[in-house]
Amino acid sequence: MEQISNFFGTILKFFYDISGEYYLAIIFFTIVTKLILLPFTFSQMKSQAAMKRVQPKIDAINKKYKGNPQKQNELLQRLYKENNVNPLAGCLPLLVQFPVIMAMYNVVRDPVKFVFKSQEVYDAIQKGFFWINSLSNVDAIPIALGGKTIGLPGILPILSAIATYYSIRMTTAKSSNSSENQNEMMKSMNSSMQVMMPMMMLFFGITLPSGLVLYWVVGTIVQIIQQYFIGKYEEKHFNENKTKSVKN
Repeated sequence: MEQISNFFGTILKFFYDISGEYYLAIIFFTIVTKLILLPFTFSQMKSQAAMKRVQPKIDAINKKYKGNPQKQNELLQRLYKENNVNPLAGCLPLLVQFPVIMAMYNVVRDPVKFVFKSQEVYDAIQKGFFWINSLSNVDAIPIALGGKTIGLPGILPILSAIATYYSIRMTTAKSSNSSENQNEMMKSMNSSMQVMMPMMMLFFGITLPSGLVLYWVVGTIVQIIQQYFIGKYEEKHFNENKTKSVKN
């Protein structure tokens, strides 16, 4: 993991050297790393699209053979084979991405170790970001309340919550559309995710360094754009296959 972090730290340092601004380096770094992971993201979305095409048949088999798990499993395996679908294929890209994402998190969390290699060098660079004096600080508005000072979310934490909400909303919408027989429990879980995850990111936004929050915001926005265009591709591909099936 540390070797991967050092590799991404070198990339972040490269972007800082050519931009001269730490916040620009983080933005460029985030966009590039998202593009690096794009083939895995596309593979995952492609697998989800394949599952979406056979989902009605899966629902029919599950419903018809609800009391016969052996027959149910046999027919499902045959269905997957006939349609060249691997239900576990969508998980593999996530497993591949996980160590990379954790390495990138380490880089932005600890730039002294992985990027600048020296506390003195890191202290000497410009770490400001518009209204934030330093990206090592939290983006929170101090408010005196009852003799204590609390931090209310600043702009970056709010943006992280909004971006997270839209990203999850796009994902859960696809999941909901993939099955007409989606049960109420799944719908409730999707609705809860749309509330809980943005709230968590709002909390993290006022407890973590702003550099990390900026990384999350930019990464999530790039992810939303990717989801939109990949979704358009899936929709076109799905409609083409549907037309071919009708003709045949």
